[in-house]
Amino acid sequence: MEKDEIHLRRLPAAAPWGPHADSEFHGVDFLPEDLSQAPEETGMRVNKKYSCLPAEEKGIHIINIRAIEDIGYDQHESTLLNSLSKNPDADCKYGLYFRDGKRKVDYILVYHYKKSSAGKALARRAQQNDASVRSSKQDQPLPGKGVQLEMGDSEPHLDYHEDDKRFRREEYEGNLVEAGLELERDEDTKIHGIGFVKIHAPWNVLCREAEFLKLKMPTKKMYQINQTHGLLKKINSVIQKITEPIQPKVAEHKPQTVKRLSYPFSREKQHLFDLSDKDSFFDSKTRSTIVYEILKRTTCTKAKYSMGKGEGRKKETALLNKRRKCGKYGITSLLANGVYSAAYPLHDGDYEGENVEPNDRKLLCEEWASYGVFYKYQPIDLVRKYFGEKIGLYFAWLGVYTQMLIPASIVGIIVFLYGCATVDENIPSMEMCDQRNNITMCPLCDKTCSYWKMSSACATARASHLFDNPATVFFSVFMALWAATFMEHWKRKQMRLNYRWDLTGFEEEEDHPRAEYEAKVLEKSLRKEHKHKETDKEKLTWKDRFPAYLTNFVGIIFMVGLTFAIVFGVPKTDKNFEERLIFKAFLLKFVNAYTPIFYVAFFKGRFVGRPGDYVYIFHSFRMEECAPGGCLMELCIQLSIIMLGKQLIQNNLFEIGIPKMKKFIRYLKLKRRRSLDHEEHMKKKQRYEVDYNLEPFAGLTPEYMEMIIQFGFVTLFVASFPLAPLFALLNNIIEIRLDAKKFVTELRRPVAVRAKDIGIWYNILRGIGKLAVIINAFVISFTSDFIPRLVYLYMYSENGTMHGFVNHTLSSFNVSDFQAGTAPNDPLDLGYEVQICRYKDYREPPWSENKYDISKDFWAVLAARLAFVIVFQNLVMFMSEFVDWIIPDIPKDISQQIHKEKVLMVEVFMREEQGKLQMLETWKDKDKRKGENCNNHSPRLSRSRSGSLSSCHSYPLDV
Repeated sequence: MEKDEIHLRRLPAAAPWGPHADSEFHGVDFLPEDLSQAPEETGMRVNKKYSCLPAEEKGIHIINIRAIEDIGYDQHESTLLNSLSKNPDADCKYGLYFRDGKRKVDYILVYHYKKSSAGKALARRAQQNDASVRSSKQDQPLPGKGVQLEMGDSEPHLDYHEDDKRFRREEYEGNLVEAGLELERDEDTKIHGIGFVKIHAPWNVLCREAEFLKLKMPTKKMYQINQTHGLLKKINSVIQKITEPIQPKVAEHKPQTVKRLSYPFSREKQHLFDLSDKDSFFDSKTRSTIVYEILKRTTCTKAKYSMGKGEGRKKETALLNKRRKCGKYGITSLLANGVYSAAYPLHDGDYEGENVEPNDRKLLCEEWASYGVFYKYQPIDLVRKYFGEKIGLYFAWLGVYTQMLIPASIVGIIVFLYGCATVDENIPSMEMCDQRNNITMCPLCDKTCSYWKMSSACATARASHLFDNPATVFFSVFMALWAATFMEHWKRKQMRLNYRWDLTGFEEEEDHPRAEYEAKVLEKSLRKEHKHKETDKEKLTWKDRFPAYLTNFVGIIFMVGLTFAIVFGVPKTDKNFEERLIFKAFLLKFVNAYTPIFYVAFFKGRFVGRPGDYVYIFHSFRMEECAPGGCLMELCIQLSIIMLGKQLIQNNLFEIGIPKMKKFIRYLKLKRRRSLDHEEHMKKKQRYEVDYNLEPFAGLTPEYMEMIIQFGFVTLFVASFPLAPLFALLNNIIEIRLDAKKFVTELRRPVAVRAKDIGIWYNILRGIGKLAVIINAFVISFTSDFIPRLVYLYMYSENGTMHGFVNHTLSSFNVSDFQAGTAPNDPLDLGYEVQICRYKDYREPPWSENKYDISKDFWAVLAARLAFVIVFQNLVMFMSEFVDWIIPDIPKDISQQIHKEKVLMVEVFMREEQGKLQMLETWKDKDKRKGENCNNHSPRLSRSRSGSLSSCHSYPLDV
């Protein structure tokens, strides 16, 4: 006798399988094929909603051994069944499959549960009110579960909150079964108090949902991809041989010469698709996506339970009847309300170990998520196959951005080396360092500061030339064109990926409403129902949104430059909400990251006043000014600290350390809750248990945000720090492998999301690229000395050289004009008495009629600065637009392939229609010939008309 038969035949005569009885059996597998067996064979009363699979897919499933005690077996029977059973983990591959070892686990739901006597008594009372007849054995106390309450006993304390969660879970899971999914529950795990619901999508459900989602699947038709010819073919072959050592060793990364024609899946046209291997036709990524769509769409209705008589029962009944509709929002709302604690698809298997079976996760760990392969290309196609298009596009974008940083870094290094090579030939810095000039500078503050020598700022002046030289202007223009080229290159790369991933015709469907939005609508409708107003389907109007919009507007006006985190309104869908949240989060991050840089570049040292009349705030705080070497050097130091210290070191250390610290904390918590049983401790964990201990996936927003902020540092202020692209390149080489390792080893597997682009991030990148042109124009004009040098060279220089430039930029001040209490406390600090000191500004000398007023040289320099901003901005914008126009968004070969696919698809359907017409014509001809033969029969045969006619028309029926 087989083990399955033993389990079914040992069931009691009237096992409680009613619509409410399943509340007590947490360890029972809710499977449509199990419960669809004939009641007369199994002794069960079957709930019809669990019988939904066709006959050919029904089968007998082993009931979970842990549930036998709850059903009513005594201890020796349970021991006998355990002894006859083999290790269930051998077939299920430690949680990747159901207990039968055939059905793959596509998704996992996790929940917390409490085994209390009150909960079991409550469930038992629910069973007593069922209309079906219960056996007398069921009324006896379960073994080891406490004593049954007598009718006269006092009511126990009931945990209404936990019971309500349990009821909602059972109802939701019942609706999932009605939707065609197959479920298996497991509470006998090493993580005590945690239950898992394993979900499997059968073939018919996968086909149905693939058709609804319009998933493009490969057909039987294959065609040749257009190959290059002549010189281009030779060049490509040479490049392929050169880059072979840096290519990942994965099958998906190899160049393809043929491609299968893809078409949106249709159950009516299954003959078009390659269904030779149904098990691999829908990969794990697609299966989990389909199940997640069902989980979001499936809801649970309003909970109504009759709990019998008694005060406690009345309270609970009233509580449950007052509860609002529990789901209208699907799995998202259930997770938010704590009905389930987690929901995630499983990883393919382990990624390390000697006896680990080959899987995509292990391959990704070896060829992608390892620091030893930092020099290799990313296996983007395999990343997409495992994580989905949205995550695949992020890593593809990050790879393109990192590659484009290589030429920018090379040019930045050349500009820096040019500054190093010409530092000794820079006349202004040589004049500042010349001791013979003996220029005495005015105090930088009142009273406590003294006079100082200009030659003391020699080192700062020489260092500023490294980043403030004529090559910097060229580098600013180059980076503006680089940003435009990068955006165009990414668009072309994105189109290639869309073609390879069969997303060319993909249009995003209308997203599901957010749970919060539906909650607001439901709350509004309930208020109107309370006022006895009959209304149609409610929507949030402008009156509902007006308070939130007003709050947001006032908040932005009041907190501009400081915070943009106020959430305004209720966006209706997840996509709209995410885009608005991303935009506001970016504005907040932008302000926090760039405010110090903007201050140093455009405000510091601009409004300080002059000696004897410095500007003070609140009569005690003086506006600070730049160091003697100028503000550009301070800006360079600030950027170097951010790019090297924060981006390259701090962020990477935090990304490595924080997940490991969280993982260690979770390990300590689980260790405290772990059973002391040695056998239980040594048992290998199931796949879903291991994945539950991983960090939940929090989305791509933090990853994109970090890179976008870095892109801003690379482009916005690159005129002051040419080495920014180099530091960004070094950071990204580590960042790619760090993120890859985090996704493969540290995070739960995210749900695969289809996407054909990077969404709002592309618009943000374009905005930063446009803003970078303006910022760099102002940095060159107002922060550096590039424009004053040009003005002096062409307007004031006597010999056409830069000699005398330093003296030209310094104004004079008579120390007798110090206001009372502002003169230095130690006027003889330099060893001699000072009569005239110098300060950097364009003002009239003390012997002029309008002493200390702004001179005409200031206005000449200001006019030149503004003219440079206008010319630079328009010229670079024009060049960027020209690059955008000259480079097509869609590569020519890809557009040809897309057109070829359309033509081939039309041919396939035309041939199919022609085949149908030919078949119909053949049938008509055969029918006609049969009819003619019957009419030409002899009179004797025609007497038996019925027999002859039936024989004549039997052929079409056979066909």
